[in-house]
Amino acid sequence: MQYWLMKSEPEAFSINDLQNRPNQTEHWDGVRNYQARNMMRDDMKLGDQVFFYHSNCDEPGIVGIAQVVRESYPDFSAFDPEDKHFDPKSQPDKPTWFMVDVQFVRKLSRTISLKELKLKTELTDLALLRRGNRLSIMPVSEQQWGYILSLE
Repeated sequence: MQYWLMKSEPEAFSINDLQNRPNQTEHWDGVRNYQARNMMRDDMKLGDQVFFYHSNCDEPGIVGIAQVVRESYPDFSAFDPEDKHFDPKSQPDKPTWFMVDVQFVRKLSRTISLKELKLKTELTDLALLRRGNRLSIMPVSEQQWGYILSLE
């Protein structure tokens, strides 16, 4: 099993939105960064665990856990000219963008804030904390995963 952190702006899609979806499941669409796409397409597997991270809000931080319940498939939002994630270069027969489905597991008992994570020397190698890293999807090591959960 692998571990991940996936960012979402809570005004666009929050942990509560995921929890309230049918089967508490939703596709993770709209990723338009090649490195993040490659991780979803090539590395994310069924059962992988995901930290759900609220970004661009009053208190950015890890708010919950989800799991991958469907491995990568073409991101259909790229094919729809009416969708904000439309990409005219991506075609159904040769898709550029991919997505996975994630399912709600649980909310954390509290938000583990970015500010708090930055103070922990045990997390200096966490991709989220690397200077200039703005990826919406990033790997988390098993040790980092366990340590972050211990902060709850």
